[in-house]
Formats: sequence, structure tokens, C-alpha cells
Amino acid sequence: MTPAELVAQLAPSRLPPTMQAPGWPEYLALFGLGLLAGLALAWLLSPLLGRRLSRAERIRRTRGLPAGERLLAIARIRGGLPAALRPAAYGAAPPPPDAEIERIARRGR
Repeated sequence: MTPAELVAQLAPSRLPPTMQAPGWPEYLALFGLGLLAGLALAWLLSPLLGRRLSRAERIRRTRGLPAGERLLAIARIRGGLPAALRPAAYGAAPPPPDAEIERIARRGR
């Protein structure tokens, strides 16, 4: 059986005649749908693709918290509390001023 005979035996298409041979309006509509899908995907991924804050900026954003909560937040950001801030965290010493806390927290380990 030749390919032409096979095609002749197929059932007629159920698509409307305009969809069997798409023209420029159909391609334009598909392009628009693709743009909308891309926009939706970019909107969904935007939280994952955003700029991450530096460690210094995250420490700076702890300003205004009560001293105990601020020291805990700094410990979470740094992965541990600097030795100079430990007495204040455990209540053995009064907490230093905000500027001093930031200076100590930004210093290297």
C-alpha cells in the first residue's frame, strides 16, 4: 500500500477548515498566548530570582527589635553569636548600644 492510499483511507478531519491550514491571525494568537504564558511564568519565578540581601544588610534590618530578639536574629544570620555579644544574650551583661551591636556582628568570626 502506498502512502497516498493510506492517507485516502483516513477519516476526514474533525477540525474546522480554518484550523486545518492556520493563517497569520492564528499564528498571532498563538504568539500572544505564548507571551502571556511567559509573563505568568516570570511572575511565578520572580521571588526565586530576586536579589538576595547581603549579610550586613540583613543585620542592619534587625534595628528596632528588642535587644534579646535582635541578638537572636543576628545569631541566626551569622550562624552563631560573636563572643562579645554572648554575655548580653544570656542576661549576664546589659546589651550594648545598637551601633556597637552592628559593629560587632559585622566583624569576622
